[in-house]
Amino acid sequence: MIITSLLDTDLYKFTMMQCVLHQFPSAQTEYRFKCRTPNVNLQPYVDEIREEIHALCQLYLTDDELDYLKGLRFIKSDFVDFLSLFHLSEKYIRVEKSVHEGEIDISVKGPWLHTILFEIPVLAIVNEVYFRNQYPNLSWDVGRERLAQKLAMVQGCKEVKNFKFAEYGTRRRFSKAWHEEVVQILKNDFTPDFVGTSNVYFAKKYNILPLGTMAHEFLQACQALGPRLRDSQVFALEKWAEEYRGDLGIALSDVYGLKAFLRDFDMFFCKLFDGARHDSGDPLEWGEQMLQHYKKNRVDPRTKTLVFSDGLDFPKALEIASRFEGRCRVSFGIGTNLTNDIGVEPLQMVMKMVRCNDQPVAKVSDTPEKTMCDDPAYLSYLRYVFDLPDGERGG
Repeated sequence: MIITSLLDTDLYKFTMMQCVLHQFPSAQTEYRFKCRTPNVNLQPYVDEIREEIHALCQLYLTDDELDYLKGLRFIKSDFVDFLSLFHLSEKYIRVEKSVHEGEIDISVKGPWLHTILFEIPVLAIVNEVYFRNQYPNLSWDVGRERLAQKLAMVQGCKEVKNFKFAEYGTRRRFSKAWHEEVVQILKNDFTPDFVGTSNVYFAKKYNILPLGTMAHEFLQACQALGPRLRDSQVFALEKWAEEYRGDLGIALSDVYGLKAFLRDFDMFFCKLFDGARHDSGDPLEWGEQMLQHYKKNRVDPRTKTLVFSDGLDFPKALEIASRFEGRCRVSFGIGTNLTNDIGVEPLQMVMKMVRCNDQPVAKVSDTPEKTMCDDPAYLSYLRYVFDLPDGERGG
């Protein structure tokens, strides 16, 4: 089976799940899968995907895994007690062939607390099932050669003194085995530039720092859980701070676009949070605006961290690092370019929250194709509330 441990997921899923347990235990959510890569036929693999999801739903965390989570400074003991009883239930997930040629429909619907851990392993399953059927005898030599080239690029870059990056590639990896080899190479050859991984399973296995920030779904859910829509971004940031009391202090900036984020990210949040994460739009422009915003709010940008994670490769990451060298702290989350740069075209797949408490929710991205909502009327209303003109971002 592809997934053999519930730790084989991104850290942010556990940190959000803890917040859900303490603050939104009764919230109900719905997620939808979408493959953005055209002309990909996933329908022949529906039964295989179902078998892998069935196996996923038999897993429980072991005592050793629970002890590892308990040892993370921001994980609380009552959450670990809950996880000791937790497993994913098949009754909350459906996998079917779509009426559209080649496409499949995957939907997850149920209590947020009991469905939040589906996304990452399901995406990893779909990826691996597809690639092992399409390329059963593919050599990894191209991937190893490209990793070596990336290492040489990082070591040969003289313009950047303190380049730091983490591996964020679980959801779009070519396979679990290739992912593991990548992590081993990064740990052995890329130190000290390689600072951690989002994958909790490999962090535990190889004694690597697990890393992650809040995700879009947390701010999206707060559209339905907060007091009113206009205040939902502030509500989400406050709830996160309430849970972690200054820890895990990287704010996500692109659920409503940067302009709306900066309106809400006032002096209080500028001082409270350690920094912000970029995940759509032009990264250089975003960084410049963030630095200007910090200065405007009497915060020294050199004390803050900007995290970049939007479809990065190493040339782009090094360019960004060079631009902001000495002006702020920067870090990079690199995913697909590490775990699926192996000589075949990677798939662009997502599984996003589309409803919470039976209300539509949406992400209105600075990159139009990343906008995702199944209710056009709600999307228009959201744009109106956050002063985002129709058609400016997404559709």
